[in-house]
Amino acid sequence: MHWDERGLGRASGVETSLDGKYREALVKWEAALTLMPERAVLHEQKAQILLEVGESWNALKAATRATELDPSWAEAWVTLGRAQLNFGEPDSAVESFDKALAVKPDSVEGRDDRQTALHLVKKRKLLHSSGLDASENRFTVCDKTE
Repeated sequence: MHWDERGLGRASGVETSLDGKYREALVKWEAALTLMPERAVLHEQKAQILLEVGESWNALKAATRATELDPSWAEAWVTLGRAQLNFGEPDSAVESFDKALAVKPDSVEGRDDRQTALHLVKKRKLLHSSGLDASENRFTVCDKTE
């Protein structure tokens, strides 16, 4: 068991995830959550691993739970915002990054990620205002053997 900056004990999921063994780390986070389901840090770390393996919806759910358990933890809001971005919800992500910055105004990650989300919102608005939809103006790649 290791201790993090919040004084919470954690299983070896961090070390495993740092080695790039994300699926194995996910199993360890699940085991830790079985023992300590009310620990926000475990849900937030699980969300980060889920983002790494491309499971945006599950990451969004885990990060949401972290913010419910500890709404004053800026890092949980940043992780939720990232999950929302990956899930295709930049408007919601901006709101989450705003909450992170309300808790921790000097959060560089929160500020940078908020800018990314705002950029995506603006691009989407520009696309809609131009009369194009997301499926138009794309190239089709095909084999010219016919």
